[in-house]
Amino acid sequence: MSADAPQPQTQRHQPGVERAMTPEPDFMPRHPGSGRLDGKVALITGGDSGIGRAVAVLFAREGADVAIVYLEEGRDAEDTLSAVQGEGRRCLALAGDVGDEAFCAEVVQRVVGEFGRLDVVVNNAAVQFP
Repeated sequence: MSADAPQPQTQRHQPGVERAMTPEPDFMPRHPGSGRLDGKVALITGGDSGIGRAVAVLFAREGADVAIVYLEEGRDAEDTLSAVQGEGRRCLALAGDVGDEAFCAEVVQRVVGEFGRLDVVVNNAAVQFP
């Protein structure tokens, strides 16, 4: 590794907090949306950071309203919520453990109650350990 390369990310607490990374990940590619998901509603687990955040923002850019589920990274989830709303779409952020079947059933009910439908589910929740 060269002296100019950023140091590898190390966070002892899992899941890690994306907001604490240096440099912060770039999750918003610079391409315009084309309306492919107009009128759709997407639920994305692990939508507070990483791939889940990128999916949430890009689905919103394509016209979808988005619900994200996250474990405990509230500030990261707030950042995702703001980014989705910045694309002009609605966003619902729900904290909980997708390993709990009752919580998952509640999430689906809340998403349908809030948006009137659920069209797409992206099961992205995961953790990464060094």
